[in-house]
Amino acid sequence: MRHLDSIKSPADLKGLSEADLKILAIEIRQFLLESLSRTGGHLSSNLGIVELTIALHKIFDSPEDKIIFDVGHQGYVHKLLTGRMDQFPTLRQLDGMSGFLKRSESEHDAFEAGHSSTSLSAALGFAKARSLKGTKEHVIAVIGDGALTGGMAFEALNHIGHDREKVIIILNDNEMSISENVGGLSKYLDRIRTSNNYYKLKGETEFILSKVPGVGGAMARGLKRLKGSIKYFFVPGMLFEDLGITYIGPVDGHDLPALIHSLDRAKEANDGPILIHVLTRKGKGFMPAELDPDKYHGVGKFSLSKGVTELPAAKTLSQTFGDKLTALAGEDERIIALTAAMCDGTGLEGFRARYPKRFFDVGIAEQHAVTLSASLACAGMKPVFAVYSTFLQRAYDQVLHDVCIQNANVTLAIDRAGLVGQDGETHHGMFDLSFLQPLPNMTIYSPKDAPELEATLSHIMRREAGPVAIRYPRGVAVTLLPFEGAPDAPQLERCEGDDFALIAVGNVFANGLEAYERLSALGFRGRLINPRILKPLPVDALTEAIGDTTAIFTLEDNVLTGGFGERITLALDPQRCNVVNFAVPDHFVEHGTIQQLHERLGLSGKRVAQRIQQSLVTRNMKSHSASNSRAPETAANGVDYE
Repeated sequence: MRHLDSIKSPADLKGLSEADLKILAIEIRQFLLESLSRTGGHLSSNLGIVELTIALHKIFDSPEDKIIFDVGHQGYVHKLLTGRMDQFPTLRQLDGMSGFLKRSESEHDAFEAGHSSTSLSAALGFAKARSLKGTKEHVIAVIGDGALTGGMAFEALNHIGHDREKVIIILNDNEMSISENVGGLSKYLDRIRTSNNYYKLKGETEFILSKVPGVGGAMARGLKRLKGSIKYFFVPGMLFEDLGITYIGPVDGHDLPALIHSLDRAKEANDGPILIHVLTRKGKGFMPAELDPDKYHGVGKFSLSKGVTELPAAKTLSQTFGDKLTALAGEDERIIALTAAMCDGTGLEGFRARYPKRFFDVGIAEQHAVTLSASLACAGMKPVFAVYSTFLQRAYDQVLHDVCIQNANVTLAIDRAGLVGQDGETHHGMFDLSFLQPLPNMTIYSPKDAPELEATLSHIMRREAGPVAIRYPRGVAVTLLPFEGAPDAPQLERCEGDDFALIAVGNVFANGLEAYERLSALGFRGRLINPRILKPLPVDALTEAIGDTTAIFTLEDNVLTGGFGERITLALDPQRCNVVNFAVPDHFVEHGTIQQLHERLGLSGKRVAQRIQQSLVTRNMKSHSASNSRAPETAANGVDYE
């Protein structure tokens, strides 16, 4: 029987020997590889944190002690050790186990996160609550070196060092976030990794002096008073200790005895916050992931013998954006591309290779990226910040304060807008319309497909008119309909009659087209409108496209509140027409494929067609004019789409 099969809670680790724990680590890696090869998920980060998670649960007592993982996608080992092994076949599946930590899933998940740099603030909160309640539990935060570049992490470090609450910080240093780490902090950690001389000298000197009869103890204490000088000589900066946080390390993150010893030292210490610097290797134990941890950061199903197979991949919208921006940069030397540790994900690899001096990766620092963009714009450049919708939320004040108030010519290329699928509620980009539409000076575009994305980007780069956001979804670059007209004017894509008008916004235009075709097959004759520009709202042009239709329907993958449909409803004359909005309801949406989520939320082409049909039939019945309906009898009686 495997050791892993006997682990139902962290308490089951307590009786295992170090030899047993090493076997358990091997079993966990094998389980993760077999399980994730069938479901997909975050692989390399979890393979890299196996020994560290085992050691944490060996030394500490969850759920009484609070273990807080930054981001949370590296929590699979934690899930295994807290009794959730049987749920792994459902990982990231609709109604299944989350790929992140969930308080509703287990009492061992102390705090949820899907974005980086949150764990230190959360840990201090738990520590302050402990002091106020008079309890004695330990609080441990696990944060990666990539997440440590986030400004919020520095704010928390400053407060922790000042406040002196006992917080144990595990710096999981694997030298990578999703893209390669950048910046001064990364170089600082590089120096620490190679600066073991100080720790070796300090330990050996204090040990020798303590053995000298009579004076050795006093000399050792004197050495401690002088330790700052030695540290500054051997380890430049000593950032953490300067902040008031005791530093331990570096420690080999795959050496279980060393980890257990260091964690036990930190547990028994009583002199304020402690940081243990742990060196791990992403993808540990699976050679393809060790050699290319970025490729194996998040994977779909794969072969254990062949690894992730490089199939000829269809071009994505992210790549379409990146290629077009690179081409436009050849025409205008003022165009600059920025990213926040997401160069590959946002399609900017080609831009970086061709124009390295005009490409800035600021690391996990979205707030800085936006304000940097604003200043570049004020200096006459044309900055384009490519960012996932969910991460743009982190820089809202900078968009408002530094970009919009100054009317700075900054382009926000909002990737992964709308529902993104199996990463779930922390990653869905379903709020960007609601938080950007109220901002004065902001212009918002939502192209329906790849040709329209290219045309819109060309239009934006040739204008000089303040803040612009262009939103597009995750997925394959397709052509739904030939591009006609202008990027900044609504397009009447289909016009067969006045039974209804469906205005379908960018990301879900394909669903709208499907719904339109289903309704046409049933005999309903309507109009399909692609708005293209969402702010400023082109009311006159939309009214012209709607024509004499009085049954108006809007379709978007943003939340209803503050979304496009709500603005249309307010803008059109309620005495002349009735507007029904299809949007994401007022609740967080969990994980599943995009198609499954659209179906569940009523945004799929089938569900939209069904609901429009029902609405039209009801309207006809209420108006007592069913005899004049263009719909055939089968439609009037209702059609079961299921």
